[in-house]
Amino acid sequence: MSVHGSRSALRRRFTRHSPAGEVVLAYLDANAAKLGVLDLAVRRDKPGAVHQMRIAVRRLRSTLQSFTGIISKAETEHLRAELKWLGGVLGTARDIEVLADYLHAGLKAMPTELVLGPAQARITAHFAPLEASTRKAVIDALDSERYRALRAELGRLLDSPPLSPGAAEPAGKALPPAVGRTYRRTRRRLRRAGHAPAGQARDVALHETRKAAKRARYAAEATEPALGKKTGRKARGFAKRMKHVQSALGAHQDAVIARTTAREIGVQAHLAGENAFSFGLLHERAHHQAVACVDEAQHAWRRASRGKSLGWLRKS
Repeated sequence: MSVHGSRSALRRRFTRHSPAGEVVLAYLDANAAKLGVLDLAVRRDKPGAVHQMRIAVRRLRSTLQSFTGIISKAETEHLRAELKWLGGVLGTARDIEVLADYLHAGLKAMPTELVLGPAQARITAHFAPLEASTRKAVIDALDSERYRALRAELGRLLDSPPLSPGAAEPAGKALPPAVGRTYRRTRRRLRRAGHAPAGQARDVALHETRKAAKRARYAAEATEPALGKKTGRKARGFAKRMKHVQSALGAHQDAVIARTTAREIGVQAHLAGENAFSFGLLHERAHHQAVACVDEAQHAWRRASRGKSLGWLRKS
């Protein structure tokens, strides 16, 4: 079957000998379909819909970035930029949700006698206008001509993909090395973070490492269906370990942002004549959690980078 065939045909079962292009296009197709379903869920404000749509967008963009030997990098540059735009709009809304939940949960975890003043109400008041404005931004984006053009461009890519020569190679030969490149990229970024000075520079470097780990995870997910039972199991394990690294670094990023926001809200409470003691505790809690998350991420990376589990990245 040609990789230019119908989209439904892209969902068939794969083997190591399947054309690499078919495997990558199937993963793109599946996430494009999710995008369509989640569009309605986001408009209806279904719980978790923004988060899931953001993930689908990230998977699409990440796949186009990871498999440039399969799908032309030059010819998907505009689509990748538009996916980044949409992911940014969704991401801002999702980050506000996560941050509000983080701070509310921090207060609930405190002994009652340490929650002084209307702290919960202060957090709610801080985030209410932000949640409303980011919700509006999401809906405006989904109603925009830019979004409709993005969806149309994605459809054209799936109907007539700009394939590179590597697309015709067997999946078992072409895809694992591409995943290997995403792994090495993550390793370089983690090393860079380790050499960065403590503070903002290291926090930024760790955030970049998280994004690299996420790309490696998604690349392994896209590849796994074509690798057979034994190597496919290794790919699933690799994706799972990359997810652990990603999750720990994501929790670190949440704590870093929460620390700054707790101080900001505490200052607002103080200027309003309220007791800001609880926000100082939230700030300290976030600091300790950020430190713990770095330790957790380093442990997860050591597990993910064990030599025996990485042999499949060189050959299948």
